[in-house]
Amino acid sequence: MPIALFVLGLTVFSLGTTEFMIAGLLPELSGAFGVSLPQAGLLISLFALGVVIGAPLITAATTKVPRKTALIALLVVFVAGEVLAAFAPTFGVLMAARVVTAVAHGSFFGIGAVVAANLVEPGKRARAIAIMFGGLTIATIAGVPLGTFIGQHFGWRATFLAVAVLGVIDLVGVIALVPHQPRAGHLGIRHELAAFRNPKVWLALGTTMLSQAALYTAYTYIAPLLTDVTGFSAGAVPPLLALFGIGTFLGSVFGGRLADRSLMGTLCAGLLLLAVMLGAFSLAAHSKPAMVVTLFLFGIGSFLINPALQTRVMNETEGAPTLASTSNISAFNVGNALGPWLGGLGISAGAGLLSPSWIGAGLAVASLLVALAAVGMDRRGNGTGKEVDHDAGRARELVEGGR
Repeated sequence: MPIALFVLGLTVFSLGTTEFMIAGLLPELSGAFGVSLPQAGLLISLFALGVVIGAPLITAATTKVPRKTALIALLVVFVAGEVLAAFAPTFGVLMAARVVTAVAHGSFFGIGAVVAANLVEPGKRARAIAIMFGGLTIATIAGVPLGTFIGQHFGWRATFLAVAVLGVIDLVGVIALVPHQPRAGHLGIRHELAAFRNPKVWLALGTTMLSQAALYTAYTYIAPLLTDVTGFSAGAVPPLLALFGIGTFLGSVFGGRLADRSLMGTLCAGLLLLAVMLGAFSLAAHSKPAMVVTLFLFGIGSFLINPALQTRVMNETEGAPTLASTSNISAFNVGNALGPWLGGLGISAGAGLLSPSWIGAGLAVASLLVALAAVGMDRRGNGTGKEVDHDAGRARELVEGGR
């Protein structure tokens, strides 16, 4: 695999760390600015909102800009946002810095995924995307705990500065090692928007949103489930979450390899595994050994689908994959925001701490049904009763101009 893929993966590690590290820094931020924990939590909500709304708009505005140039510009904005956050004099400035960072974050993911896919031959596209997104799983395993450690021992501002330094390293790597990828024919925003006329693009976005809502409905409340229902001590939660993180890493790696062989087969199998594991929480919740195994498999199923989700969107956008790719990142974040809210509704209704897993299982089944609807459209369109091989047959055409 080209070294540029690993540069993109390192950058995603930095982006993922800054996205998730706020959760571990909420007490420090709350105390530093004299705000409540829920108010400090707005830093997470606003980040997601910045990705959902801002990233597609920025991507649309750069449709005629060479992709490498766009990535460099986004990393400059990202570093600036981290530095602004590190020296924020007020909570309002910190919130603004998070929104700026989020816009760069979401746009980089969307454009970077297209760049990653174009670095390899069509039969390895999902694997390339898995390498890039692997940086996100490593961020959950190592980056976020390290960021929390730095914040607790050296102050929360040091954490943002550390990520800014990583961003500068990423910027140098992109400049030096990522090849130039011009836009084919300088296609504009109308060409990118035309891709959304394809109903299968909307099915792909819906699959992403529902699957991520399924994941975060349960994952958001996993810590109290482990302690209050299964009976683990609070000290056991971090290593258990690390085990989940290891599962997500393995899921992403294997998901990329499997999706290059059968994209929709991998996606449907991963969604089925996700639904089964979410349902299994109710059976495993009262047994510590069973919960350990279920949590690990939950991690695998959660990220086994990610390379297929991103590749599917790009494969359905007929030569204009960049805006759709970024929109898929927005769909991820809509699901990330929707899931915790739905899980909270179940708990608030008195259904207990197991209710989020059942709600999540229902969302995973809904996501699987949407994916199966897309498979049905593939078969009807092909007229043979067999799944169309989007990955190999059309991939080079669909990412024209990436080389």
